[in-house]
Amino acid sequence: MPKQVDHRERREAIARALWRVVEQRGVTHLTLRVVAQEAGISLGQLQHYFASRTAMLSFAMDFASERTSLRVAQGLEKLGDHPHPRDVLRLTLMEMLPLHADARATSRMSTAYVLEALHDEAVHEQARHGLTQGRALVERLVRHAIADGHIAPGRDPATETNLLLALTGLTPLIELNVIEPRDALAAIDLHLDRLFDGNDRRA
Repeated sequence: MPKQVDHRERREAIARALWRVVEQRGVTHLTLRVVAQEAGISLGQLQHYFASRTAMLSFAMDFASERTSLRVAQGLEKLGDHPHPRDVLRLTLMEMLPLHADARATSRMSTAYVLEALHDEAVHEQARHGLTQGRALVERLVRHAIADGHIAPGRDPATETNLLLALTGLTPLIELNVIEPRDALAAIDLHLDRLFDGNDRRA
């Protein structure tokens, strides 16, 4: 009998090939043909799954988001039951920065996706929706931390969320070797210490 093809697995393999193209050659080399070559399949096979560059890129971005969420979930498991919100926020920010191979691949994918979104209305809407959801998740964490007394009640949750997410702007500094990953972690820890100042982290 012919081997049954796992279509989800094939799509994910194509997405990873796209990540490698972006990481190794840059977004300007991102074509269906180049990704097919990287994935070790024919252009026709790739087009069976993705009819356009935009469709391929959108799936790859969704897959990157899933991988980031999975890494955060795995990290939360290691923190145990009822982790402190400071630790949850630290973990979330760390996984948004290119601090290890998997995060670096998804971070570069995100950068390519944003560049594409600036010139493609459909991609723009999808990217905006994803970023809006991610930001809302962080703001919920901040609001709960304020409600539970971990962060001073006078803090504005929307502003604090924006300041936390601004730390992901350290990405190009890390990628271009302007600062070391440890410098980014030090900045995250200092900001979180100030945000949770005067509160017992283990309360």
